[in-house]
Amino acid sequence: MGAMPQKVILSWSGGKDSAIAFMELSRDPRYTIASLLTTITAGYERISMHGVRVSLLEQQASSLGVPLVKVTIPQGSSNAQYESAMRSVLTRAQTDGVIAVAFGDLFLEEIRQYREEKLSQVGLKAIFPVWKRDTRELANSFLKAGFKAVLVCVDSKVLDRSFVGRAFDESLLADLPSGVDPCGENGEFHTFVHAGPIFNHSIFIKPGETVLREDRFWYCDLLPAERARDFN
Repeated sequence: MGAMPQKVILSWSGGKDSAIAFMELSRDPRYTIASLLTTITAGYERISMHGVRVSLLEQQASSLGVPLVKVTIPQGSSNAQYESAMRSVLTRAQTDGVIAVAFGDLFLEEIRQYREEKLSQVGLKAIFPVWKRDTRELANSFLKAGFKAVLVCVDSKVLDRSFVGRAFDESLLADLPSGVDPCGENGEFHTFVHAGPIFNHSIFIKPGETVLREDRFWYCDLLPAERARDFN
């Protein structure tokens, strides 16, 4: 008999890189996904950075059939506050047999080193299921697999407001300006995945208000919907 799969936590942003990492991990017999780990900003009740409502995050976790662990940080959280909150959650996870945390990072070396260093301090490993995958190939394979996502946040320094709220599809990839990573790995944009092969059912959403925050980032406020809608 083979070894029992080891428990890992998947860092879950609700976006496409997390979804691809989930799919890769679920195919790997060495691991079992014990839970999803998401950072929430207190007061806003939204996914930090992505700005997606917690209610939609919870729908994702329910459709995936995996427990959701929320790490709540205060508004304007310092790095020390974030690390303290994360350390507390991860220490508890160890008592449940978790041995590693998986991430959907693609090529940012400093981010990887930071994650590995912080996890080693609490005795956990870091796993990167899609590390160094070509981002153009990864974006195309995401679409070919049947995933559907929408851009929920764009950096106004590199992308026009018109991109936020658009579907992540072949048309969008063709319209991205030169120098913008097809997966937004440099923070050019963030996504919310609402359908795909890893889900038991789709998450129905509709676009709400578009707002500019921090004089830089355009956000599309996704709202729960009663039926599927098309995003242009």
